[in-house]
Amino acid sequence: MRLERPPASFGEAQLSHAGGVVFRRSDTGPKILLVSAKPPPHDWVFPKGHIERGESPEQCARREIQEEAGVEGEPLAFLGYDAFTTPAGKSVKAVFFLLRYITRVRATERRRVCWVSIPEALKLMPSTAAKKIIRAAEAHIAGLTSG
Repeated sequence: MRLERPPASFGEAQLSHAGGVVFRRSDTGPKILLVSAKPPPHDWVFPKGHIERGESPEQCARREIQEEAGVEGEPLAFLGYDAFTTPAGKSVKAVFFLLRYITRVRATERRRVCWVSIPEALKLMPSTAAKKIIRAAEAHIAGLTSG
């Protein structure tokens, strides 16, 4: 499945990573999935990883949520792009998608996993780009609820 998305300011061909904001419904409202980052200090992040040769960004996002969080999800919508340089000096250009939680699967990585409300996610993820992606997810989820 390939979802419509606007071109990235840095060019679609330069995408290096894809990730997902997985959501599920709860009695207290939608919860989104966060995982601990691999490198210290192990901040909370969205599952994401390298786009492999022959893999679409959507396929990469699905694979990464399975590997990092042990969750299967259905891609629903494009959420946004993020570009940054890691502390090691590596350039990352990522695209993020909203995915609906389907079921638990076996994770292949050992990461902490948490399901949090949107306000909690906004507190845990201080970067401006992460907040924009969370807000985009919130808008899409609200549209699914009202439609």
